[in-house]
Amino acid sequence: MTKKEIIKMLNQALELEHAAYAQYLSHAETIDGLNAEPIIARLKEIAQDEAEHQKKFRTLIGDFLGGAPSMSMAKTYPAKTVKQILQINLKGEKEAVDVYVKILEKIKEAKASLPYEFFQLEHEIRHVIMDEQEHIAELKILLGIK
Repeated sequence: MTKKEIIKMLNQALELEHAAYAQYLSHAETIDGLNAEPIIARLKEIAQDEAEHQKKFRTLIGDFLGGAPSMSMAKTYPAKTVKQILQINLKGEKEAVDVYVKILEKIKEAKASLPYEFFQLEHEIRHVIMDEQEHIAELKILLGIK
């Protein structure tokens, strides 16, 4: 049962990453103005990080846990202004960290039943969380939030 629960949670994470990837790229295309280029570049860079997270989650689900990776996408949120774009994505990054921390906790609880998967699962989830925390810090800087 534990593997199925973790697969379900990882598929939710994968769907969040599918949405984040599409949302960052779409938002990058809506920004314009005098200082747009560095923000566009950063959003596209974060989108590439999200693509890497998708790949990690698919590998964990399929190769390590024997599940089927989801092809669905979580909800995305449109925005018009740079401030809205940054705020929406900051909220999404925080929600992702909250979900991924729960996955990490579930993996730790299941350590004994995952003797050949645990360390890879724990390592990859921890690294995705660290990436998302970096995105949070960067978005806060762009928003002027301490």
